[in-house]
Amino acid sequence: MPRGAAGGAARPSVVALGGGHGLSASLSALRHLTDRLTAVVTVADDGGSSGRLRQELGVLPPGDLRMALAALCDDADWGRTWADVVQHRFGGEGELGGHAVGNLLIVALWELLDDQVAGLDWVAHLLGARGRVLPMSLVPLDVEGDVRPVDGDGPARVVRGQVALATASGRIGSVRLQPPDPPACPEAVEAVLEADWVVLGPGSWFTSVLPHLCVPELASALTTTTARRCVVLNLTSSQQETAGLTAADHLRALAAHAPDLGVDAVVADPRAVGDPEPLERLCADLGAQLLLRRVARSRRDDAHDPLRLAAAFRDAFEGPATTGRP
Repeated sequence: MPRGAAGGAARPSVVALGGGHGLSASLSALRHLTDRLTAVVTVADDGGSSGRLRQELGVLPPGDLRMALAALCDDADWGRTWADVVQHRFGGEGELGGHAVGNLLIVALWELLDDQVAGLDWVAHLLGARGRVLPMSLVPLDVEGDVRPVDGDGPARVVRGQVALATASGRIGSVRLQPPDPPACPEAVEAVLEADWVVLGPGSWFTSVLPHLCVPELASALTTTTARRCVVLNLTSSQQETAGLTAADHLRALAAHAPDLGVDAVVADPRAVGDPEPLERLCADLGAQLLLRRVARSRRDDAHDPLRLAAAFRDAFEGPATTGRP
């Protein structure tokens, strides 16, 4: 079966990049198509349980990694039970209050093994995860962005930190990482280079998706890999960091941060697109196939339906090869 084909004996090797609920949505859909699946997860979170563990212990923020692992659990009793366990948060106002069990488990294995990748592999083995979860970098990072007033009147200000940037008032122009030029996780780079398909999005566009393109070795792998690339756009622009941006604006931001990145397919829900002409025109300029598919759980829901998104991925994977952008 040719590269990129779905189904049959040769299932595609897929790498999905992102973080949080957006990456979980992609993984929940992709695991219906393949078990040759790798999640590459942002490590710039600085809020909640992850932020506390990062500050107290100097570790990678484990929260988005935990969510990716939970999304890869299968639907048998073992997988459902362990997904519930790692996602469980302690209540109360004490020191454990707000911490997720999975975050503590991941950090404990990191301390015991002194190896972040091995620790994540052991958690995946325990959960029976259908795939592998890797950090985009082996050092904790801060995302930093230039935020301009919504009306465009006045200079941009620099906002640092995932939580601060995601909730900043204004419009984000570009993002970068601190420290600059961070090292990529070698296993993540290898996975991208060996993949049949790479999936970017959905998710918090400036704080979860685009940061992957700011890790030089990872960005180089994404632009040079022989894998085909699929971008999944969000169902809504209600998040503060992307308020007022159209579907085409999301794709333009991606192109601005990675001018040499080829895109082969773009998946978007018609309800989130509105007038499709600007997006169709931009996809044509990028050499990408636009797949307008209903992928939301309901007309009033801003969450992706795993089976509908899986069907959209199958259409993309089995579709004709495009030229992408050189």
